[in-house]
Amino acid sequence: MLWRLIGPRLAPHRAAIATIAALQLASAIANLYLPNLNGDIIDLGVAKGDTGFIVRTGAVMLAISVVQIAAAVYAVYLASRTAMSFGRDTRAEVFHQVGDFSAREVAQFGAPTLISRTTNDVQQVQMVLFMALSMMLGAPITMVGGIVMALRTDVGLSWIIAVAVPVLAIVVGLTLRRMIPRFQTMQSSIDSVNRVLREQITGLRVVRAFVRERFEQLRFAEANTTLTQASLDVGRLFALVFPVVMLVLNASSVAVLWFGAHRVEGGEMQIGALTAFLSYLMQILMSVMMATMMSMMIPRAQVSSERIMAVLDTPSSVGMPPAPVRDLASPAAVVLDNVEFRYPGAEHSVLQGISFEARPGETTAIIGSTGAGKTSLINLMPRLVDVTGGRLLVGGVDVREADLDTLWSRIGLVPQRPYLFSGTVASNLRFGKGDATDDELWQALAIAQADDFVREMGGLDATIDQGGTNVSGGQRQRLAIARAVVRRPDVYLFDDAFSALDVATDARLRAALRPVTRDATVVVVAQRVSTILDADRIVVLEDGRIVGSGRHTELLESCPTYQEIVLSQRAAEDATEVTA
Repeated sequence: MLWRLIGPRLAPHRAAIATIAALQLASAIANLYLPNLNGDIIDLGVAKGDTGFIVRTGAVMLAISVVQIAAAVYAVYLASRTAMSFGRDTRAEVFHQVGDFSAREVAQFGAPTLISRTTNDVQQVQMVLFMALSMMLGAPITMVGGIVMALRTDVGLSWIIAVAVPVLAIVVGLTLRRMIPRFQTMQSSIDSVNRVLREQITGLRVVRAFVRERFEQLRFAEANTTLTQASLDVGRLFALVFPVVMLVLNASSVAVLWFGAHRVEGGEMQIGALTAFLSYLMQILMSVMMATMMSMMIPRAQVSSERIMAVLDTPSSVGMPPAPVRDLASPAAVVLDNVEFRYPGAEHSVLQGISFEARPGETTAIIGSTGAGKTSLINLMPRLVDVTGGRLLVGGVDVREADLDTLWSRIGLVPQRPYLFSGTVASNLRFGKGDATDDELWQALAIAQADDFVREMGGLDATIDQGGTNVSGGQRQRLAIARAVVRRPDVYLFDDAFSALDVATDARLRAALRPVTRDATVVVVAQRVSTILDADRIVVLEDGRIVGSGRHTELLESCPTYQEIVLSQRAAEDATEVTA
């Protein structure tokens, strides 16, 4: 899975990787040649008192060292650029993939894990790639070259290499086997910490209002402790493996000096050759150590790559059709023909047998008790999710066959929970129409009854915090309505968009909307009957089915469910008046 993620995304960097490999080869060859020259200085220069030979050979060693350092530095520079570019491209790819997800896929993964996969997981793979390019490409060359040079220096001590390298390989293998499940736990724990922290920050006012600070502290402590324990388990393995590696390395050095001294004493080996052999052994074992360090990182990167590929391999359930239709009728009617919608894995459908037509120039209202399926029905119209049965047509075209950009450009949606992005009032409104002029923005604000408070905030350049947390719920709703109005769409979808407004503001806003929406199709989801009294058609939902359809006066006579809603709201109003 790791190579599936990295391999195709390194194709644009083939030239850089080839250059890194050449530089690593040059650096390794230079590094391998230096001990041999050092041995010659000892045997042919120091032992014979030949100062000229020492100076000449030392100058050669200095030149080779400069070449080795320059090659190593440039290789690390190219490796870092390549790894960072990979991380940038992968993050962008995951971001765009998530951006194409429907509400179904976002709910399937969850926001916290999608954030972790886009940031932490990509960073883990990026780091392994950097280490591989900057260290691992040169490690095999140094290891093989070191063995060849060590054998060339003295065959009699080669058995030490034959013992030390397999011992290190066994230590690494046993450690890796225990690390993979711990890294899986670690990445899942990061998701949990992100989820809990995100919930606590988002719901801070609720936590304080219900005096749940202690409970939330314990919940975070539990998630944090799980992550800490997983990290400690990994740390203990790291702490165990390096002393073992150093033990093998130092024991090998002692063995070389011990047995090499006997060979020098017997005249089978010179002191310079012993020094060179010891240097080659250190290079071989250091290469194994680098491979060990890389091997420690690979399991976590493997886990991270699986999590990233799970996102990239998940197709959106709302995809572009093979032959998208871009010619939608204008003005556009919305027609639902025996529509059914069921969430994945659910036993029962949220919506069943829904059939009605919302015509241009008319207002169609949808009302029902909580959980009746009103928001699910609205989400089907702009194809935020797909119907699981029947057909839904906008402008005479099945939304599953329409070009998504064309479909969305015809619709102005005000969601149940209006979201504002960090920026300014103007930047948020221009989400509706990117090239809107200031006059168009002020006109939309006036229709949405938002121009007064926007002027008090400082005008179109007034700052909006992330999520619109620096404005009230009613102000957020009015800005979201202005954002939809500014694009002048063929279809307006208001999903309980007036719930945070007082009755007077609600009435003024709806009166200002009528001239603007005269030729458009308007679909309104409402909880408050007063909001939809003048609707041309009211569709009453109960348990995902239509139980009534008609005007207000007709439904009062023919629909028991609508009668109950009206009576319950009147009773609530009467109770409020009595209390007042």
